[in-house]
Amino acid sequence: MTHEPPPDEDLDTREAARARRRDHDAAAARRDLMRSGMGKVFKQILDRQARVADELASRRARPRR
Repeated sequence: MTHEPPPDEDLDTREAARARRRDHDAAAARRDLMRSGMGKVFKQILDRQARVADELASRRARPRR
């Protein structure tokens, strides 16, 4: 079930079509993230960010010479 916003009377036909395409493209990007296997990619990204944060923290904790 898709939710379609009410038509805007302020938009001309071309602008309304452009808005629908933009909304459709945004919804496609959200659906793409829900594909199987994307959870693994998301976890890899989080793991990499955590690793970088740990490296930065250990660099700051080291005494300087």
